[in-house]
Amino acid sequence: MDDLIADIEQRVRKLFPRAPSAFYSDVSDLSALVGRLRRLARLALDVSAGEDVTENVTESVTPESVTAGGSRESCRVDTAGQLHPSDEWAFAGLVEPHRQELRVHCYRMVGSFDDSEDLLQETLLRAWRGREGFAGQSSLRTWLYSIATNVCLEFLRRHAREPRRYEPVPGIDSGSGEAPAQVAWLQPYPVSAGPEETALSRETIELVFITAIQHLPPKQRATLVLRDVLGMPAADTASQLGVSVASANSALQRARDAMRKHLPRDRADWSAPAGVTAEEQEVLDRYMDAIGRSDLNAMADLLSPDVVLTMPPNPFWFVGRDAMMSFVTKSLDPAAPAFLGHWRQLPAVANGQPAAAGYINRPGTRFFRAQVLDVLRVEGGRIVEITAFEPHLFPAFGLPLTLS
Repeated sequence: MDDLIADIEQRVRKLFPRAPSAFYSDVSDLSALVGRLRRLARLALDVSAGEDVTENVTESVTPESVTAGGSRESCRVDTAGQLHPSDEWAFAGLVEPHRQELRVHCYRMVGSFDDSEDLLQETLLRAWRGREGFAGQSSLRTWLYSIATNVCLEFLRRHAREPRRYEPVPGIDSGSGEAPAQVAWLQPYPVSAGPEETALSRETIELVFITAIQHLPPKQRATLVLRDVLGMPAADTASQLGVSVASANSALQRARDAMRKHLPRDRADWSAPAGVTAEEQEVLDRYMDAIGRSDLNAMADLLSPDVVLTMPPNPFWFVGRDAMMSFVTKSLDPAAPAFLGHWRQLPAVANGQPAAAGYINRPGTRFFRAQVLDVLRVEGGRIVEITAFEPHLFPAFGLPLTLS
């Protein structure tokens, strides 16, 4: 803690306005450190208030590289004696390195960023209240994951959520293709380029994966995340879920089979690039430029013929380029009666995917106001899926709510 404060103080003293790019980089580094200090303080405030087996199961839906070293049991440390009953700061310091991956774990389980924030706080509070029960027989990380998993399972028992198919909306031509799955509670996850993101593997954070896993019953979902995403041993998984190893293995096999049914064909073997590729970035740049210029032809050229557009939690959906373009033309074409205004776009990354933060300047106003976050799935240089989210999470992505 003292070292962190000293580091922040040193960076502040060296901070001075200079070339915009260098100054922005310095401020960003400082912001990351302050954010870490804030999380430690928040956690301290919150807590002050209140075996491997051989299995005969089908192959994982994630490649081995995702879970290699995932359990991190080699990093086990003796922290049992350090969870002092009255030392909130020591507790915060021990738990802080696991905070990000625990939030991601909760997000995978429930599909909502807002809910994952609440579930993370509940996990840390329960860990603080139950710290005397941690005897160091497992790693601190495994112990925290056990608490987080059970917090999520309790949440899912209280909130019965099941994906369903979108239904026709009166007066709207959604296209002739099959209606996609509707996960009304789905929200994007902000991904930065910082060292904390080592907890993320793109193939297990992309929206198609998060959507697919929401179809699984809660315990199957937990089993798949613990085994295939985190790489935990079967015995540890069974212990966390309070079932036998045989039951855990059976649940895992059923979960893997179900996941393959809900993943796109190109994701059947579940592999994905490590980050936004040059091709995806080019498509994103062209997409933002086309919207900014209200160039409908350029936008249409970027879309796959069978592109899918959804807007959770709203009921609107479109399958096919013609249906989507018919819908967006009404708001993008300056000559259309329903023209909303001029657009500006900022690039972003959500769930490891390219995203465009859209701001609109309505006629008669001076500012561009946050309107939508479009998360793109790109294949073969074309956009095959757009998931459009409401803008209330812009601050979580480091995005402003207005542009001058």
